[in-house]
Amino acid sequence: MRALLAAIALVPALAAAQLPAPVREALAKAGVPESAVGVVVEPVAGGKRLVSHNAERALNPASTIKLVTTFAALDLLGPAHTFRTDVLVAGEVSGGALAGDLVLKGGGDPRLTYERLWQLVRQLRARGLREIRGDVILDRSYFAPAAHDPGKFDGESRRAYNVGPDALLVNFKAVDFRFVPAGTGVRVLGEPDFPNVEIASRVKAVAGPCNNWRRGLQYEVEENGLLATVVFSGTYPAECGEKTWPLSVFDADRYTESAFRWLWSEAGGRFLGKVRAGAAPAGAALFLRFESEPLGALVRDMNKFSNNVMARQLFLALSAEKGGGPGEYAASARLVRDWLAARRIDAPGLSIENGSGLSRTDRIAPATLGAILRAAWASPVMPELVASLSLFAVDGTFKLRNGASAGSAHLKGGTLTGVQAVAGFVLAENGERRVVVMIANHDNANRAQPAMDALVDWVYRKP
Repeated sequence: MRALLAAIALVPALAAAQLPAPVREALAKAGVPESAVGVVVEPVAGGKRLVSHNAERALNPASTIKLVTTFAALDLLGPAHTFRTDVLVAGEVSGGALAGDLVLKGGGDPRLTYERLWQLVRQLRARGLREIRGDVILDRSYFAPAAHDPGKFDGESRRAYNVGPDALLVNFKAVDFRFVPAGTGVRVLGEPDFPNVEIASRVKAVAGPCNNWRRGLQYEVEENGLLATVVFSGTYPAECGEKTWPLSVFDADRYTESAFRWLWSEAGGRFLGKVRAGAAPAGAALFLRFESEPLGALVRDMNKFSNNVMARQLFLALSAEKGGGPGEYAASARLVRDWLAARRIDAPGLSIENGSGLSRTDRIAPATLGAILRAAWASPVMPELVASLSLFAVDGTFKLRNGASAGSAHLKGGTLTGVQAVAGFVLAENGERRVVVMIANHDNANRAQPAMDALVDWVYRKP
């Protein structure tokens, strides 16, 4: 009798430990073994887990690690925190002319877009500056010097998602190339429209569905000092209409120089000197302080569109602001571990390389990520964090999904070769808010998206 009672008592626990049937079926169809998946589903208020499967196993979370970066940044820096780009003058300004160098001192702004750099330039002109008789110095000392190989991760050194962090990052160091079908050919336009970037299109417009349109395209970039030629070839489905492809053309120095020279000239400014990297000279005086949007607004762009370089910037800013020195990955990782410990969140096996999830060494257990999400829900910065996530089937990276939970789940996804993940919050039909985390690490993991969508719908429907 005792054995029978014990077995009966064990049934609910086993049910909770098992993956829901729709998820198991989708995983089997995808060829992903259940042993390669970790799942946690639990109420945001805590209590009994609805699902717990490999919950303590540290897995590669891909871009869902951005949730940790986001919460840490919002909690430690505050949602009103801004990043400052200072303009210093090393010389006297008289009659609108600077007799010396102008310094652009980066403060880690993760979203100093071309448009915002234009605003900075206009503010310089509004303060009466019209001529720079010295050099323009690019001061990046807010972050510690660190080598970055943009091709190391996957060999795609020109892809915008591989751009490295930069204390003076301008426009994500990318040019948006817009493909415009025109008869049997395709025009390619660049934004920003740098005069020192020549674009040649040998692309042919073809019939067919707009699926994986980039696969038919090839590009070559030839650099010669401050000049670059970008040649596109291949085919492009006319049915796609206009599409954009962000690519990195120059290194950080030449990109910033291109942007500043062009905008300064457009604004009527005069400058005949060099643009060079270096530290601000001793005695250089503050001429203009240009502040970013508040952090609470910045994380929306970062998470809804999974912007890797923005996440790297925020991660480095943690140690730059709270570590007592220039921002460094290792220092920020230590700071995050200490922050979690102070919040009494166990994080065995946690490894964060750069805060973006574009890493083969990142690891986190689903239970740890679930605990972090529950802590975030109970924190004062919950509104900013939740607002930064994609609304299922409505916007961001989840805009094209569909299912019963449409509009009821705020989620962050993650994808690498061999990695698929989803994490966030689901408002169930019964009114209970729940945390959901699912991570798959397997050769077939990228086929597991239907299983993750099935889990989100199951969490939504579960009484």
